[in-house]
Amino acid sequence: MDNKLKEVQEYYGKTLEQSNDLQTNACCTPDAYPGYVKTILAQIKDEVLAKYYGCGLAIPHKLEGLNILDLGSGAGRDCFILSKLVGEKGHVVGVDMTPEQLSLAKDAKDYHRKKFNFEKSNVEFRQGNIEELDQVDLSSNYFDVIISNCVINLAKRKDKVLSEAYRVLKQGGELYFSDVYADRRIPQYLVDDPVLYGECLSGAMYWNDFENLSKRVGFADPRIVESRRLTINNPQLEEKVGDIKFYSVTYRLFKIDELEPQCEEFGQAVRYKGGMKNSEDKFTLDSHHIFAKGKIERVCGNSFNMLEKTRFKEFFDFYGDFSTHFGIFEGCGTSIPYSENDSSDGSADGGACC
Repeated sequence: MDNKLKEVQEYYGKTLEQSNDLQTNACCTPDAYPGYVKTILAQIKDEVLAKYYGCGLAIPHKLEGLNILDLGSGAGRDCFILSKLVGEKGHVVGVDMTPEQLSLAKDAKDYHRKKFNFEKSNVEFRQGNIEELDQVDLSSNYFDVIISNCVINLAKRKDKVLSEAYRVLKQGGELYFSDVYADRRIPQYLVDDPVLYGECLSGAMYWNDFENLSKRVGFADPRIVESRRLTINNPQLEEKVGDIKFYSVTYRLFKIDELEPQCEEFGQAVRYKGGMKNSEDKFTLDSHHIFAKGKIERVCGNSFNMLEKTRFKEFFDFYGDFSTHFGIFEGCGTSIPYSENDSSDGSADGGACC
């Protein structure tokens, strides 16, 4: 195993015994969970909750009956949340390379099966490197959704992680994940710092490098769902990173062949009909697209396809087609997704351009 991977495995398998052992707040998630997630969290085993190291809420909507993959599943917290949401007809697979975390997750399977009143468990855990999903016996074009929570930054070959995720996703599926990003490229001497790396900071990609990489492997139009500025809260580590700013960002990347690199105008619109479980009155596609029930909204061709060619189709009415092109969608550009004027609460502008 590569030395960097050994360091990460050691950090999360032995150095950290619980989330309180973290030296920064990068791998921490705010408490502002939606009510339905809080209800499920109250059923999660305490030992599993204590070993949670995520940085966001990697739980999209409309999951009933789906096949879901969790990259870097750790002790299994998110897998067990998803287990409840997909129901007994769904299936959740967690992949992690840390034996100590996997052992805890496997031991907790039957506990959660009973909590959720399932006849049999719908979760399985496999040991493996998320850079090498081809060695974990995962079929191509199989999963409806892939999630990950503050793990991809720890991978050395992030291009391999994304390309393998693209391979195992179904057409119309999505990679929905939270991770840490930086506002510039991080110098190698900081990448080599084992604590900064293990704390999910110095392995973070420069956001623009990440978006370009996503497009190269096939995810043509990355969309930001939410983002927030991270405060490290450790004076020694803050001094080391200097002026680098870090953000926790939740992205959704769709595997749709028809997506274009920019937002193009075809005179299209959609109307959210409502009724999606836990999102009855409004649906958030990304931070720039929040669809209120009953309201017709103009959209670019990419947004149209993200709704019409995915599991969300049944909840929308669609107006227009791709027969006439009117140029770039009004307001579209390639601006930095984070505001230079970071607000005092750490929030940041972001999302798709249209």
